[in-house]
Amino acid sequence: MFEELQEHLRQTFDRLRGRGKLTPDDIKKALREVRIALLDADVHFAVARDFVARLEPRLMGQDVLESLTPGQTVLHHVQEELQELLGGQTQHMRLGGATPHVVLLLGLQGAGKTTLAAKLALRLKQEQHWPLLVACDLKRPAAIEQLAVLGERIGVPVMRPESEDPAKVARAGIDRARAAGQDVVLIDTAGRQQVDPELMAELRTIRDAVTPQVSLLVLDAMTGQAAMETAKTFAEEIGIDGIALAKLDGDARGGAALSVRAATGKPILYASVGERPEQLEPFHPDRMAQRILGMGDVLGLIERVQKQVSEQKAGEMQGRLKKGEVTLDDLMEQLQSVRKMGSLRELIGMIPGVSRKIKDSDVDESQVGRNLAILQSMTRQERRDPRLLDASRRRRIAKGSGTSVADVNRLLRQYEEMRRMAKAMRGMRGRLPQMPPLERR
Repeated sequence: MFEELQEHLRQTFDRLRGRGKLTPDDIKKALREVRIALLDADVHFAVARDFVARLEPRLMGQDVLESLTPGQTVLHHVQEELQELLGGQTQHMRLGGATPHVVLLLGLQGAGKTTLAAKLALRLKQEQHWPLLVACDLKRPAAIEQLAVLGERIGVPVMRPESEDPAKVARAGIDRARAAGQDVVLIDTAGRQQVDPELMAELRTIRDAVTPQVSLLVLDAMTGQAAMETAKTFAEEIGIDGIALAKLDGDARGGAALSVRAATGKPILYASVGERPEQLEPFHPDRMAQRILGMGDVLGLIERVQKQVSEQKAGEMQGRLKKGEVTLDDLMEQLQSVRKMGSLRELIGMIPGVSRKIKDSDVDESQVGRNLAILQSMTRQERRDPRLLDASRRRRIAKGSGTSVADVNRLLRQYEEMRRMAKAMRGMRGRLPQMPPLERR
């Protein structure tokens, strides 16, 4: 996400870093470039204009013009303004009042509302809530089936409609949750290709019938400026308490994320960063600002690792590393964890300074999948004892995984290198080994 904006801003700040001191003309030129970068990222022109207007007096201050490191000082001010534009501090969905708490999910058709409803239900379940999903999109039977399938996958009950009146269905959902002791009701409402009076009237009827604690607007991050207009309309017509951005992982520009907070005054609470049910994260304005400016997101990366690798598993893996007993089963488990954490490009972008040095051509997203296919085509005995892998078995594995013998050999060489490093660490008795210099090709 934000690749285009990140690259444009990086070039601007690199030019500033090359100067000893900055003049007012340098600042004005940089501000013009920042504004162009925002507009190219599909940020609404009024938001881009106001952002630059707030930034200009800060950059014209003496701490910038007289700084010995003006590039870093400018970067600091831009980071703070970006964080403020994105919402300032992290805010969380607040479920107050008597149970069951009611969350009304709003949005246009195709925004990813039904999928996000299931993701939010899974997240609430992981936070020790007992949610119920209620299907109130009565115009599209496919949406009801989709919610039912997703609910079954994550282990959350789904109430199918037993009436043609969405408000009655929503009320029945609350009654069912109360009777079953479920403490959160997530209501998936209908959408349209665009905002229309009929949709707004239906949503107001549901809202008035259930009095939700939270009205959450789901926006497709890839729609750019259109998301801002949609958000303004829902905020004015229905009223919203927060925003969830779907498909944020697929948006290279990021205009929606940078515009909707300014348009509505409501916080972005969640960001969907992948297709799997667990890939919904709280939205952190400070971390997002850092990532936009190429400063990485170490905390976000650590949190993703902790979700996929338990403390017990990490301790067991560390113990095997110390003993030099790493197997292909360990490698397969690590690759599966990496795959669940997100795309390689996104993970690399969370490491400070690394994403700038790695080009798109250096990131082969499909390599993890190929390696997993190879490992899964082996028997458990072969993964535990790779010495069994003679030429005949390697040909069988390549055929079974849809790869080549060369791919199998490459993976085994990587595994042998990992084992060699593990043994080297064991031989150093707790001290880190001296890493050899990287080969230049």
